[in-house]
Amino acid sequence: MKSTEYNKLIRDKMPKYIEQRGQKAIIEKLRDTDMIFYLNLKLREELTGYEDDRSVEKIADIVEVLYAILDYKGVSLNKFEKIRAKRANTLGKYKEKLLLKEVIEENLSDASSQ
Repeated sequence: MKSTEYNKLIRDKMPKYIEQRGQKAIIEKLRDTDMIFYLNLKLREELTGYEDDRSVEKIADIVEVLYAILDYKGVSLNKFEKIRAKRANTLGKYKEKLLLKEVIEENLSDASSQ
């Protein structure tokens, strides 16, 4: 009997999906205090998956993890959208395709002597 160890956060319906394939899923329910650690790992995993194939489905997976993080933090989607919109208003978006190449700091003592 072959066994593969994962120790990673999975979606709620995955155990049923695994069993439908004739396999047995050994699962453990995480404590709330451990959840954010595994959510952060899952976010990295999904980002890597997106970097590999750049599909819209991978973006959907990333968003699902982000929704779970927001839920963990007790932040509603409505509140999050307000925070996102405020930051976009203040800092801008990414529509201009700007790449910051360098920042040159002027010496304050040089600037004041001129």
